[in-house]
Amino acid sequence: MILRRIYMWGAACLVAGTLWAQPDLKVDRDVANMGEIMFQMPGKAEFQIENTGTSDLLITDINPSCGCTTVDWTKTPIAPGEKGKIEVVYDAQMLGVFQKDMEVYTNASEEPFYLHIQGRVVSKLANYEGLFPIDLGNVRLNTNNIEFDNVNKGDCPMVEIAVVNTSRTSYVPQLMHLPPYLEARYLPEKLSGGRIGKIQLTLDSEHLQQLGLNQTNIYLARKVGDQIGEENEIVVSAVLLPDFSKLTKADLERAPKMVLSADSLDLGEMGRRKKKTGVITIENQGKSTLEIRTIQVFNRAVNVSLGDRKIEAGGKTKLKITIQDKYLVKAKNKPRVLLITNDPARPKVTIPVKIRTEIKQEEKK
Repeated sequence: MILRRIYMWGAACLVAGTLWAQPDLKVDRDVANMGEIMFQMPGKAEFQIENTGTSDLLITDINPSCGCTTVDWTKTPIAPGEKGKIEVVYDAQMLGVFQKDMEVYTNASEEPFYLHIQGRVVSKLANYEGLFPIDLGNVRLNTNNIEFDNVNKGDCPMVEIAVVNTSRTSYVPQLMHLPPYLEARYLPEKLSGGRIGKIQLTLDSEHLQQLGLNQTNIYLARKVGDQIGEENEIVVSAVLLPDFSKLTKADLERAPKMVLSADSLDLGEMGRRKKKTGVITIENQGKSTLEIRTIQVFNRAVNVSLGDRKIEAGGKTKLKITIQDKYLVKAKNKPRVLLITNDPARPKVTIPVKIRTEIKQEEKK
């Protein structure tokens, strides 16, 4: 009788634990205002979704209200405390005000929740500074920092750079110093004065040489025979992920599990120091050895040192992150540390580093 009661008590606890372990979520905003976007120049918005529950959160489906809107989202389970993202693109094929809705389904509830985008499609902008902040003289760009994130071997993702010719004469865009893994297409090939075009940049992941961060600098010619320099530099980053597609269910059950003491590092004020250091602890809560295969930084203001690259099950190590003040102001990329691991659930971890300099506008997030 006693054994039976113990068994029934244990079963009840197991059921109760299962019932209490539930995913929950928080979204950074319900509405993304895209403002004014150019006709036939797709507008983009991103929503951050955080798992505030106690078990994995999974986005199962998203239904936009019309075919003019395409959606992509984090397909892998989002662990408790972790964040995923929902990326929305509006095709801007019709002039005027728009408002679009999306039904988002997750395993946190049988009912969907709703996200919205809004804005206005125009044929001509009053000024170009808002949408094209990068000034190269006779041309302006919407960005000079391109990131191909979460690339798997065999992928060929494409991003677009919007370019406007602010001069009164025709301009032929041309990218210089393209590596073998990048290919550019110019639409149109010649821009008349005041016209907006785009450069489609396609990545061939088969030509990437290493796991993790692959970074290069390319340059946009502003005229025939133009020189290369910081003024016309475009930084291109691609993060190649390890392949776990051949792992069996048993392999996944025995896999390592990386847990960080913090997902970001806030170093506070730099003050008059030349450098400042913080520490994050890496713990392996899995069943086999955790390997930090690659550790990289996105700009030279960041230095790192790692205690151990191989962490046994139940073990810990320390990651020291140092920011050097003399490189911080000129760095184009935000201070971040990238880890590539053999944890199938977290093959890539990016640790943002926040620090504030004496000049507030130089704050890096």
